[in-house]
Order: sequence, then structure tokens, then C-alpha cells
Amino acid sequence: MALIPQHLLLLPPPPWPATAETVQAAYKDALTAVLKQLTFDTRSSTPGATLDIALPFPYAFEHLSLPRVSVYEPTQALVANVYKLICLIAAREKINVEDAEGIDVRIFIVARPRHDDAPEGASLPSGRGSLFGPVIDMPTLARCGRPWQKVFAVQSEHGEKVLNQFLRHQDGRVKTQSVAGGIVQVNSSEAGGDLTADEAAHHTSIAVGGTWDHIHIGHKLLLTMFAFLLKPDNGGEEPRSLTVGITGDELLVNKKFAECLESWDERKNSALSFLRAIMDFRPDAEVKTTELNEPGPNGHAVHAVLGSNLTFKLVEIGDPFGPTITDESISALVLSAETRAGGKAVNDKREEKGWPALQVLEVDVLDAGEAQQGGNNSDSFESKLSSTDIREAISKRAKIRSKA
Repeated sequence: MALIPQHLLLLPPPPWPATAETVQAAYKDALTAVLKQLTFDTRSSTPGATLDIALPFPYAFEHLSLPRVSVYEPTQALVANVYKLICLIAAREKINVEDAEGIDVRIFIVARPRHDDAPEGASLPSGRGSLFGPVIDMPTLARCGRPWQKVFAVQSEHGEKVLNQFLRHQDGRVKTQSVAGGIVQVNSSEAGGDLTADEAAHHTSIAVGGTWDHIHIGHKLLLTMFAFLLKPDNGGEEPRSLTVGITGDELLVNKKFAECLESWDERKNSALSFLRAIMDFRPDAEVKTTELNEPGPNGHAVHAVLGSNLTFKLVEIGDPFGPTITDESISALVLSAETRAGGKAVNDKREEKGWPALQVLEVDVLDAGEAQQGGNNSDSFESKLSSTDIREAISKRAKIRSKA
């Protein structure tokens, strides 16, 4: 089986405020060029490729000492707008970013200042904590050992600075390519601002739930912000866990295009693979997995242990609540805005049990509004955010090949 080509795109720091319009002005040209090139490459070689996107975020750098919930909303807005832009480009250019034959895009955050005036190594605390994302520093990224075939960088003043910092920490040679840059505007009066922790808490046990069939960009946004909320590792032994509820197979038998539905094991593996892609930057990383089959609700799970104190808990669920009402240690829940009623239902159940309520945080619903304004095919945009549409496309391709 041929290895899937891996690539890295180093973006310059984002505009501020990072609205959909400013993000498009800053990143549209670079993302379009890279996605089109990788699409061309996959057509002439092995189908499929991965694209890691390193997104520097000065705002996260400036507020590293605060609980992640304090900077959740601006971070979520930025990541959502970049993923939305990728959907817009893919819809317009007819680029596959939905399945194994297309481009698997994964965004993570690089904590670095907008200007290179901070001392070297000041971006993140030293130690093992810097090896786990989705917020990492540039030395960790450069030394993580991923076999990128090519590193793309943006042709701009800040783009070149990001590339140069990356190359300074590279142990080996890497092939680089420059792509056109866009316009990055920063409103200095809004680019910082003082934040305080207030009532915000560090969360060491967080939950998210879903079907996770054919993980698409909407799923990726949800999983990224779910991982972002986790308290960073400070090199200690405090246990941290990310719990992913995954709907059981028996609840999905009536789904459309069920013949292309992924099994629970496949969906579990996809969720784990994505989380590792944005979180695990250890060279020669090892993961210890254990499958549990215990009596009672949520008894079937796979635990993946990374390092000494980080565990991914992938739990088979058979109801809307999952482990949020069987694991009291969970303190936060991340969901999409369209499912916010589920958060209230969970907290009502926890109140009945006398448990503390979960802090519930949302991610944006990615819609086709801007695709329509730009003259794009809104149906194509939406199809990249629908597991049903993805299964339908896979089913059609399979029928065409069977007749060939």
C-alpha cells in the first residue's frame, strides 16, 4: 500500500480582527494555489494527500498564561473562518477535501508573536508540554519528524519570517516552495487588549460527541476546538483526557447510502488519527491503546494513551448523552451551535444526579452564505460539510468504476 503524501503549509500571522472577509483577503491566494497543486499531483500519482496547515496566532501567544476558555472565542472564529475559506475554494475549484481520495486538511496553531522581537524559545513553556498541540511553538513543529514531501510558504514579509524561523530549527533538509500571498491588515487598536481569567477554569477532562462518519471540515473544526480547550501540559503528571462519544453502528442502519457508511472501528480510527495529527508532535511517538468492554452504558471504549498524562477516550454511545452522564470528572462539553439544546439536556441530567454542570462551548455552523455571494455553487459548498453527501459521492464513484 502506497504511503499518502504529506505536506505542510506555513501561513503568516492572520489579519486582526480575523473576520471572514479579512481572512479571505489574507489567505485565499495561498490556499488556492496549494490545494490546486496537490489536487493535480494526486491525479497523476497515488490518490489522496494530507496538508498540515500551521496557523500562527499572536493573540494566543499574548495570552498563554490564561485558561484556554478565556481565548476560546477569538481562536474559534479564526479557525472557523480558515476552514470556511477552504470549503469555499474547494467548492469553486471542484477540489475534493471530503474523503480518502482528496486532500485531508488539518489546521493547528503556532504560538508566536506577530513580530520577531521576542527572545528565542519564549513562545511556549519548555518541557514535554510543548510536544502536544493543537497549540505548539515553531521549534517543536520543525523538529517533530513528520515526513513532509514539501513545505509551502507564503511570499510576503511575514511569510518569509515564518519560513526562516521554521528552517532555523530544521535538523534536516526540506523541500520548500513559495506561493502567492494576500493582504494582511491589522487594526492595532483591536489587536490585543487585556484579558483576565475571571471565573474561567482550566479544563482537564472534556467531551464531544457525534457520528464522525467520513470526517469532514465541520467535524475537524469541532474536534480542533475541543482539543484546544484542554489545559496544556506543563510537564507534570496531572491526568488530562479528551472523551469522544461515537454513535454505535446499530443506530445508523437507516442512514442514506448505508453501504458507504463507515463502521464504528473506522470512525473511531479516523477521529483518533485526526486528533493525533493536530496534537501529537513527538518524534518517534508511541501510543498505547486499550479496548474496554465493560457492562452498562458507555462500557465499550478504546483508550489511547499519549505520553504520561494524556488519554484519548473513544467511547461507543447509544443515546444522546453518552459519557457526560456516566463520567463525573468531565467538566466541559464542546458542540456546534445547531446542537446547543443537547448541552442543556446534558446539564439537566447531571443536575438530577447532583453533579456539577458542564461548561458548554460552541463552534460556528459553517454555512454557504458567502459562497452564494461569491457566485459559487452553494450545494457544492454544503456537500463538503455533509456525511450523507460524501457517502452519496463515494457511492456514485463506485458504481461508475464497476461499469468501467
